[in-house]
Amino acid sequence: MAPSAAPQRIVIENAAIATVDAQDTEYASGYLVIADNRIESLGAGRAPEGLENVVRRIDATGHLVTPGLVNTHHHFYQWITRGLATDHNLFNWLVALYPTWARIDERMGRVAAQGSLAMMARGGVTTAMDHHYVYPKDGGDLSGAIIGAASEMGVRFTLARGSMDRSQKDGGLPPDFAVETLEGALAATEETVKKYHDASFDAMTQVAVAPCSPFSVSTELLKQGAELARRLGVRLHTHGSETVEEEKFCHELFGMGPTDYFESTGWLGEDVWMAHCVHMNDSDIAAFARTRTGVAHCPSSNARLAAGIARVPDMLKAGVPVGLGVDGTASNESGELHTELRNALLINRLNTQHREAALNARQALRLGTFGGAEVLGRATQIGSLEAGKLADLVLWKLDTLAHASIADPVTALVFGAAAPVTASFVNGKQIVEQNRLLTVDEDAIARDTRAEAQRLARIAAQG
Repeated sequence: MAPSAAPQRIVIENAAIATVDAQDTEYASGYLVIADNRIESLGAGRAPEGLENVVRRIDATGHLVTPGLVNTHHHFYQWITRGLATDHNLFNWLVALYPTWARIDERMGRVAAQGSLAMMARGGVTTAMDHHYVYPKDGGDLSGAIIGAASEMGVRFTLARGSMDRSQKDGGLPPDFAVETLEGALAATEETVKKYHDASFDAMTQVAVAPCSPFSVSTELLKQGAELARRLGVRLHTHGSETVEEEKFCHELFGMGPTDYFESTGWLGEDVWMAHCVHMNDSDIAAFARTRTGVAHCPSSNARLAAGIARVPDMLKAGVPVGLGVDGTASNESGELHTELRNALLINRLNTQHREAALNARQALRLGTFGGAEVLGRATQIGSLEAGKLADLVLWKLDTLAHASIADPVTALVFGAAAPVTASFVNGKQIVEQNRLLTVDEDAIARDTRAEAQRLARIAAQG
């Protein structure tokens, strides 16, 4: 057997470091060594002498190094329908936009995924996910297009292969032509998992089973979807308890609230995470904590759609895993996760029960890093800066005018203006430099975005 090649090393020095490990270890001035795709060592002061095969040294003076941000909920296709239905609540917003979304095709899906991923990656996201649930009959290979876009950009990625089979004729919200059959959705989901899911430690692509929501899927799709996911050994994702209208819908149709309904269909467990979870009572939170069901908190989207303020402090206190989500860019037009650190902190302080004690800067950073990794089932691999973990990390520039008078770097990152990303690494490879993507042409994506948004609008107008 041929000896393995000696690892190539990148050394980062003179940086403030927030590890987000279990002890919240921080270094005012420290180093971090990347060996191939792993974090080899880190600590205070200068890097060890005598390191071999050092291919690059980075002087990170004036920077904060953190784990890469982890996005736990998104809908990439919405990138080409931004700025529409801006004064609607969730149900009215969905009814207004479903007819347009149901006409997307493979080309639109790929361009929308490129735009969504680019905005996140250039702002510090190293692990992204997409909950895609719109699969028109003649739309082409949408899952393949989305996964291809993530691979090209070099971002670690989870596709939550969604589905809808409850249309308007069955009491749901999507138009009849926008849904799949039960059998078709299950078969296509299984095929996607078998084709794309990678269960290895350093996997770049994973797949989850993700029927859309209680008001767009049948009970049977939820039940069989959960059985499918557990047979294949993958995670489960859906929307839950987003609005008071959803709660009313569940009581009227199923005779129980969303959490009880999910539990009755096999949708609570440590392999499950749900988006939003805004309207949760004490019993709901206790059920999530007992089963270790995760939550993707999407503060900007919840505000945009006037859904309410999720009880994040109570969830964290109870032991519920919580990460942050952008949500689709038709309900969060900026499409950026790093701004959600600040928004999560500020919006949760509007909660009249907790006020200024709701969240602090380090809790917000944890939501966006380790919390997200935990929700996606990857906390042993990413989400904190520790020896042996994958080298997914970000260098935030904090020595400019925007942050000059904020002494604490984590406070500067969370409370201050959006910090520039000097460098972002995924799996030990740099994908961002000076706030520009290295792997794709941002200007070309912008041009394609405009063209595909206009094409979709024309097609939708024709009915």
